[in-house]
Amino acid sequence: MDTSTIDHAKLDAFMTRAIGDLSAGYGGVMVSLGSKLGLYKAMADAGPISPQELAARTGCAERYIREWLNAQAAGGYVDYDAASNAYALSPEQALVLADEASPVYIPHAWNVPASMWFDEDKAVDAFRTGSGVAWGDHHGRLYCGVAAFYRNAYRGSLLSSWLPALDGVTQRLDAGITVADVGCGHGHSTLLIADAYPNSRFRGFDTHADSVREASRNAETAGCAQRARFDVARADDYPGRDYGLICFFDCLHDLGDPLGAARHAAEALAPGGTVMLVEPFANDRVEDNLSPVARIYYAASTMLCCAHAIAEGGHRVLGAQAGEAQLAEVFREAGFQHFRRAAETPFNLVLEARL
Repeated sequence: MDTSTIDHAKLDAFMTRAIGDLSAGYGGVMVSLGSKLGLYKAMADAGPISPQELAARTGCAERYIREWLNAQAAGGYVDYDAASNAYALSPEQALVLADEASPVYIPHAWNVPASMWFDEDKAVDAFRTGSGVAWGDHHGRLYCGVAAFYRNAYRGSLLSSWLPALDGVTQRLDAGITVADVGCGHGHSTLLIADAYPNSRFRGFDTHADSVREASRNAETAGCAQRARFDVARADDYPGRDYGLICFFDCLHDLGDPLGAARHAAEALAPGGTVMLVEPFANDRVEDNLSPVARIYYAASTMLCCAHAIAEGGHRVLGAQAGEAQLAEVFREAGFQHFRRAAETPFNLVLEARL
């Protein structure tokens, strides 16, 4: 390579960015450790704390704690006061790192890239052969990471803003309808709605048997097992008819035949029923999706979403950044006459489809 044309200012700027990304990758391991060892929770209500005090509170070795705290301070994840040699977690940091009920709690999300590293060899083979990698063939950290991360995000928006944004849906849920949650995973989205609307009945469907079993356990724990059932089924052949609401939470783009899933939903809907489609936020053009959030979604789509869709036959591989226009086209082809954006966040599009 001819290095005489290199712009060294651009090189330095790009290296700074690349090192920042590498630093974040190392930092993610520290975040996961801090969560699993209870370090953030111990700091959240302690005020300024020394390494010795944090070690005593958590039953950990002080020398490791000291190094971990310095890594956290270097990354801006805790505050450090040199005069007192003490470390503190601000309320804002605690909301993201220590409060497991917070809609912005982040540590569980690091399980997803961890699983992607475990599955790198599978991805290399898929790239070279064009084959797929089914959701159930990934490392186990993927399922708990996705379920826990999305559970908190849904807690923050699903009941308070997303469902009320759909035409007449909350009123019908209050009165009592049957709801299908397609691609339900561990059932967190299903059970959030079930808890809020006791007059309605719920069916959750997923192709991943281990997730369905976990969803059933979660329903028992939540006391909703009589109204919320979970079964293994594909998105284009799950049982039942006359659903008042059919939900696809961050899963339609994962399907090998999204049009088949939309057509099945059209057949399974009750008269006047609604499809609620929650998808990763994306604009319709690549050049409008060049952002840190889109980078996460494109990477996850490479390793997980497209890979699963291809494993299911790959009739139409949408990817996690499909955008509203492509999604609307799928539902129009399936016979839906009404399709609109009901709500959005920096992370999600909430779309409504009706026949």
